[in-house]
Amino acid sequence: MKEFINAYRTQKISVDSFLKTFIGSLPKNYIDNPLEIVKKNRFIQLVYGVDLNFKQATPVVSRKESDSSQLGNDKSHYFMKLQLDRDDIYISNPYIHHKTGKASISLVQLVGSTYCVFDVNLIHLLEDLKLIEYNSAHDKIKRIIYFFGSTMLALVSIALIAYGGYIFFALLFSLSSSDFLHDVFTSIISMTLGLAIYDLAKQIFEHEVIYQSFHQTEDKQYKVLGKFLISIIIALSIETLMVVFKIALDDTSKMINAFYLLIGTTIMLVGLGYFYKTIQESTSKDDC
Repeated sequence: MKEFINAYRTQKISVDSFLKTFIGSLPKNYIDNPLEIVKKNRFIQLVYGVDLNFKQATPVVSRKESDSSQLGNDKSHYFMKLQLDRDDIYISNPYIHHKTGKASISLVQLVGSTYCVFDVNLIHLLEDLKLIEYNSAHDKIKRIIYFFGSTMLALVSIALIAYGGYIFFALLFSLSSSDFLHDVFTSIISMTLGLAIYDLAKQIFEHEVIYQSFHQTEDKQYKVLGKFLISIIIALSIETLMVVFKIALDDTSKMINAFYLLIGTTIMLVGLGYFYKTIQESTSKDDC
């Protein structure tokens, strides 16, 4: 959703000019029949009127209903930063609409003694102006796939954590006659991988299925990848330690294999350090 906000900010002058032209083309008494405007222009979500005392004067009209339950309600908190231009028009900053949950902006025009308020669906507006290419069906399919994938990853992570806990308690209560050291390391590795996969599933669900905020930091996705890699490196380090101990106790001639595994884990650790260094440098440049 952040890309829609950026697209609007990049083309703000053109979009605002279109909205002013649009509202200027409406008949003077359009507030008396707003349903026709809503039906003809899909980017208009809601229309209602507010009097000079900032009391709601007309029903809230949308495509599906006309809601009169808020007539007379105080709307002054919405008009605290209202600054009309020379055409008696005000266009708000983007926000998440409380009813639709979509990226929206509000368009206000003072007509006589009534503030006419239009809640505009920003995605539909940008799409109608050919500033973005947005396919709602594709977006829904993508979110369904991400939802299914993140859910399956979460289930896998829970299974890994449960398996690690089972091994630990079986060992604790002497229900298993396997090698003690091997079982302890296996339990730790299983739970570490489970936590890493769960964290990955949580990040996918938050960023691809739901939207928490318009103001997420640019390096958020890199931090997610970094946290996942850290968990993997920890698991590999534990595995390397386990292999070293087993070879040292059983057959020292295979120690070269443990050495190769140790070198590989070290390379991954150095690569992760370089990855973080690169991200920090790029972030510093962007801030400048």
